Amino acid sequence: MAKMHVRRDDTVAVISGEDRGKKGKILEVYPKTGRVIVDGVNIQKKHTRPTQQNPQGGIIEKPGPISASNVALVCPSCKEPTRVKRVRQDGNLIRHCKKCGKAID
Repeated sequence: MAKMHVRRDDTVAVISGEDRGKKGKILEVYPKTGRVIVDGVNIQKKHTRPTQQNPQGGIIEKPGPISASNVALVCPSCKEPTRVKRVRQDGNLIRHCKKCGKAID
């Protein structure tokens, strides 16, 4: 599996594409395809017919996947989009902010 610079529940900023400038929380990560689903970004509409579970039917909006290269992690301490540096501590890789240098995990 490919290494990803972001994980589920991280806050990210979209740095390119139609939704550039938006921030959101990562809902799902797909390391094999290098894509992520971010809350409120790349909203797709699906038309559904009435069923027993959804008797009203209608149009359902849900976020679609975008490339992980189009998002930047927002550092929890400096609150800015940043790149990630991995530092080995006690045999584990810890993510650090490139701007302020503090640990993210």
